Amino acid sequence: MMGLKLAMWNALLLVVLSLWASSVQASVSYDSKAIVVNGQRRILISGSIHYPRSTPEMWPDLIQKAKEGGLDVIQTYVFWNGHEPSQGKYYFEGNYDLVKFVKLVHQAGLYVNLRIGPYVCAEWNFGGFPVWLKYIPGIRFRTDNGPFKYQMEKFTRKIVNMMKAERLYATQGGPIILSQIENEYGPMEYELGAPGKAYSNWAAHMAVGLGTGVPWIMCKQDDAPDPVINACNGFYCDYFSPNKAYKPKMWTEAWTGWYTEFGGAVPYRPAEDLAFAVARFIQKGGAFINYYMYHGGTNFGRTAGGPFIATSYDYDAPLDEYGLLREPKWGHLKDLHRAIKLCEPALVSADPTVTPLGNYAQAHVFKSKSGGCAAFLANYNPKSFVKVSFGNMHYNLPPWSISILPDCKNTVYNTARVGAQSATMKMTRVPMHGGFSWQAYNEETTSYSDTSFTVVGLLEQINTTRDASDYLWYMTDIKIDSNEGFLRSGKSPVLTVLSAGHALHVFVNGQLAGTSYGSLEFPKLTFSKGVNLRAGINTIALLSIAVGLPNVGPHFETWNAGVLGPVTLNGLNEGRRDLSWQKWSYKVGLKGEALSLHSLTGSSSVDWIQGSLVARKQPLTWFKTSFDAPKGYAPLALDMGSMGKGQIWINGQSLGRYWPSYTALGSCGGCNYAGTYHEKKCLSNCGEASQRWYHVPHSWLKPTGNLLVVFEEWGGDPNGIFLDRRDVDTVCADIYEWQPTLMNWHMQASGNVNKPLRPKAHLSCGAGQKITKIKFASFGTPEGACGSFHEGACHAHNSYDAFERLCVGQNSCSVTVAPEMFGGDPCPSVMKKLSVEAVCS
Repeated sequence: MMGLKLAMWNALLLVVLSLWASSVQASVSYDSKAIVVNGQRRILISGSIHYPRSTPEMWPDLIQKAKEGGLDVIQTYVFWNGHEPSQGKYYFEGNYDLVKFVKLVHQAGLYVNLRIGPYVCAEWNFGGFPVWLKYIPGIRFRTDNGPFKYQMEKFTRKIVNMMKAERLYATQGGPIILSQIENEYGPMEYELGAPGKAYSNWAAHMAVGLGTGVPWIMCKQDDAPDPVINACNGFYCDYFSPNKAYKPKMWTEAWTGWYTEFGGAVPYRPAEDLAFAVARFIQKGGAFINYYMYHGGTNFGRTAGGPFIATSYDYDAPLDEYGLLREPKWGHLKDLHRAIKLCEPALVSADPTVTPLGNYAQAHVFKSKSGGCAAFLANYNPKSFVKVSFGNMHYNLPPWSISILPDCKNTVYNTARVGAQSATMKMTRVPMHGGFSWQAYNEETTSYSDTSFTVVGLLEQINTTRDASDYLWYMTDIKIDSNEGFLRSGKSPVLTVLSAGHALHVFVNGQLAGTSYGSLEFPKLTFSKGVNLRAGINTIALLSIAVGLPNVGPHFETWNAGVLGPVTLNGLNEGRRDLSWQKWSYKVGLKGEALSLHSLTGSSSVDWIQGSLVARKQPLTWFKTSFDAPKGYAPLALDMGSMGKGQIWINGQSLGRYWPSYTALGSCGGCNYAGTYHEKKCLSNCGEASQRWYHVPHSWLKPTGNLLVVFEEWGGDPNGIFLDRRDVDTVCADIYEWQPTLMNWHMQASGNVNKPLRPKAHLSCGAGQKITKIKFASFGTPEGACGSFHEGACHAHNSYDAFERLCVGQNSCSVTVAPEMFGGDPCPSVMKKLSVEAVCS
């Protein structure tokens, strides 16, 4: 009983201390070396997690994994169009509950960098601006314009006051240590000239005047006025310097990969190069680094911008779209962060001494006032190893790599030596009795409904729909005389439609005549094809489809979409007939949208075609089915590989746009981590769907009776839709026998050992999985990479034994990389390594 009381008192004390700590006010400032929190200079590691791109139920796990990965700060934009969808009507619920998100970060013991903007870019619809902003009289976006500045300040003040009311700024005891105003405005200011300069100065002074008590930043804004800190975005920022010597060197967006576009290959960035870029930034005096993205997530609903940005915003981030660890990137960066933190006292004390170590090689040495020393040894050669002498010792540096020595002697980390495990993922079909049982409802293609209206000429799409729907119908009638020559010759007249984008379906007398679509690089499109017309009245119906509004560029208020013409018919007796200026009828959205067929109540309001009568390959068709939630906690996704293009809803909530029929163009050869990275360097999915799987959050599901609704534009086969779970397939380790580790450094620094400890191979499957098989193991000189290992000239024949004994049947295991574990040294005097691949089930 006494022990129980003591435990209760200890628990109460922890709660009290936690509450006290969370209420402690912090001062936040900066100098040339660091962000200064409560008088302590800090090298801060941050990661972007955008709250609307996941669900509240996912937030705690994402934040915890970020913390375990070595992050100090979570960075997020604030999404204006999500919070003020109609003017003066605010929304801060569900996955837009900003306050809840910030408080969860605080509870995890991390800081927040709040990028209010309120322009965000972010491959987000309309760059984060609400579309209603476009219709305020006299407005011009992001320039010295009174109506725009009024609305921008109003929203910015709204967010700042909300954070103050919840006491979320560090000066109030909260986690917010940095705020951002505007976003990547420098290039825009250059283009606009004096009005742009006046606007950026106004924005900076407006923000500082809000009195948050924490520093403000402006990224890609070289002339950010004092006291605002200018910061860098890019794949590399080691070249960057702030505009004043007393400001810290900040990297607000270290791009971990790149976004996916429909029709484009999927970019990825090797972990070795990303680690090299970060280490290079730190060795050049960097004080703050933020990964964009640390978790990219999903563009649910119609939030993707671009246009043509995919629903997946995975971004090759350390946490994948589903919130799972992307290995080895997550683990390799975690090791990097630990190494940087060991160097922190020296890093924040003085500028480095830079010493050439030969061609392409340098040493950056930092020394603290207390006598501490840290060194970064860099090899910038992308092709070959270099052996350097430093401090009476020799170091072998791999190509395009940096070694970190927290004591200027012992290497604890090299950016090209990956000690973390690698993992390959798989999508496993969820068993469902009988699969999905589909019902269908056909969308109307020739209806002039009560909601339609008629005008002379062609209307711009955004102004007409106000972005309430992706879809706008353009409908007109054409009279064909019976004496037209094509009726006898059989040569169809050609209908030509010029559109500002983004996709177009053309129907003639209710039948699909053809489809045309653009791309991210060329959103405008031209449809030109022979069409079947008959004598008498013919109905032409053009379904113009937006695929997200643009998110970057000048003059948002002037951007357009839809059929702007001309629309012509060629091959008639009269030659060419211009249809552009005849009467056109318009209908915003689809009948199925008006009926809310995606919802439980709406889907019950019409008669659906059932069973064998459900037509396949039918354009403009709604499909619905119901299903029970599978057991387990593995992330889920819909395999839409059999479908064309459309949208998906589960229990009334939109998963987003799907477009697996838009296959990826590009060259997807091998990718060497070494050498300067760009978004086209390392690609996957060439010749396949840009995105095949669509994330289904667990929190959207009920135990039974979940409603799945799909709207198919082109005519896919719903019988090929499946529910899959995302699992770890195989895990690998690829480690040298004397690879530097942090444990070795601690043992050396404490004087406990005379020889470095052997590293360990760590293997870990996903939650609920076990290692069922050792697919490959070789201690010696194995070659290849995870998924394609093979034995080299030197191989220990007992390489499998330790793994089969210690790992099979376990969720995770560790095996020391030493000859005695594998039956002895197979090739003395040769530097050996261990490569292993294990199967998870």
